Amino acid sequence: MALDIEKLYSAYYLKVYYYALEIVKNADAAEDITQNTFVKALSSKAVYKGNSSEFTWLCAIAKNLCYDYSRENKRKTDLSEMGAETPSDENPENDFVTKETSFAVHKILHELDEPYKEVFELRVFGELSFAEISNIFGKTESWARVTYHRARLKIKERMD
Repeated sequence: MALDIEKLYSAYYLKVYYYALEIVKNADAAEDITQNTFVKALSSKAVYKGNSSEFTWLCAIAKNLCYDYSRENKRKTDLSEMGAETPSDENPENDFVTKETSFAVHKILHELDEPYKEVFELRVFGELSFAEISNIFGKTESWARVTYHRARLKIKERMD
């Protein structure tokens, strides 16, 4: 189904923006997500089939982008809580410290006992949910959460 992207953009930009803002609670991120929503709507990967309203279709794209943003932001938060800083284009010294800290985390992680090591890797690097992790191990979701948090504490303890 052919769409006029300019009409879509002018009709739904603000609605999609406020939808994204409600989810991510960050104006800059919501603006990026909104822009990416319309870019994705133009791409061949996202095809409007007419099964729902155009706005609903755009919100579905935006929701997925919001979840991607949240997962990435969560990963950065997890690393920064352990003393690692996120890379910055503005300060090369911070990038060196970040790489050094990242190396230290990986070194500690390498020495970490199972299942802490694998659960941490699945959560942070594999970006899996606790439900998915629990499914892999055949345990409860609570077990996955507790194991992950204990792994974080062990890494943080060894970092200090």
